[in-house]
Amino acid sequence: MTALGTPVTSAPATTESAVRLVGLTKAFDGTTVVDDLDLDIRRGEFFSLLGPSGCGKTTTLRMVGGFTAPSSGSVLLLGDDVTALPPDQRDVNTVFQSYALFEHLSVWDNVAYGLKRRRVPRKEIRTRVGEMLEMVQLDGRGKDRPRALSGGQQQRVALARALVNRPSVLLLDEPLGALDLKLRRAMQVELKRIQRELGITFVFVTHDQDEALTMSDRLAVMCEGVVHQAGTPEDIYEHPADRFVAGFIGTANLVTGRYANGALRLPGGVALRTGILPGAVEGTEVSITVRPEKIWLSELTDDMVQTDAFVRATVYGGATTTYLLEIAPGVELSVLEQNLDRSRNDERWSDGDRVRMGWRPEYCLVVT
Repeated sequence: MTALGTPVTSAPATTESAVRLVGLTKAFDGTTVVDDLDLDIRRGEFFSLLGPSGCGKTTTLRMVGGFTAPSSGSVLLLGDDVTALPPDQRDVNTVFQSYALFEHLSVWDNVAYGLKRRRVPRKEIRTRVGEMLEMVQLDGRGKDRPRALSGGQQQRVALARALVNRPSVLLLDEPLGALDLKLRRAMQVELKRIQRELGITFVFVTHDQDEALTMSDRLAVMCEGVVHQAGTPEDIYEHPADRFVAGFIGTANLVTGRYANGALRLPGGVALRTGILPGAVEGTEVSITVRPEKIWLSELTDDMVQTDAFVRATVYGGATTTYLLEIAPGVELSVLEQNLDRSRNDERWSDGDRVRMGWRPEYCLVVT
């Protein structure tokens, strides 16, 4: 049991919808920023809205929270239509990137603020605030002012203030964006831990692909107000729905050529013999994608898709080395090798080297 009396859970306990968006649309001055969005977010899951700046993810979050009115469509929370309700009448709380803490109040009073406004009894306030500060590992800092805290500690105060009201859904609008890389990674772990322990639905907005893959039970990839794909991190990474998703999630090599007789015809007369490509139409232009870490430079086998290449650049990254390889005029692929994985590659290649590369056919996907 947690300090709040909620059983610890390692996965969503139910498939019932916590948030359901139906035909949700928002336009500003004639420009549509969210376009006919349908989305189901399950109770108790960590769900991320991922996409580049301006894709509509924050606008979507604000419509869920009641801060922005949709042009059309509906927002349902736990099955109830709340589209017309103001923020204070929805069972949600929001954590913003700026934290929005009250600088003149102590940490304790910041966390207790919402409970006091709701006239919760003093004894219960003391209990709940104490439990929440312990949950976010700030017990003993209740008398401090926000300016005395680090960025990560301020983020925890904002989180505690939102969670102490026990909302059914917590909305998080890029709350880690102002933190440095090391602290951001530490807070990713903390956020996930807290969400698991409380079992509350988190809806998390981010433009950071690694952040979304690391933290989410499921995520939706957005672009220009439209969800291109929704699913588990593994499904989206391994089976991207289109070239936008393939290119936005992680790093993906994209090769385009004319598909004929089991090969992609590339510039310079190069034929990349792929064999049968599910979904490819004979005699048409086809694009394939393969992840850099799924390409091998040694220990190739006959069942692999293989081709010669020239090393155009090498980038040493500590645990890994990235090679930029040219397989045809103007066609380059990125290859990621683990530096500690000596069984795969005892050699280290240099710029200008000629290499033989390959990948297993199942690692190659046709994208549109």
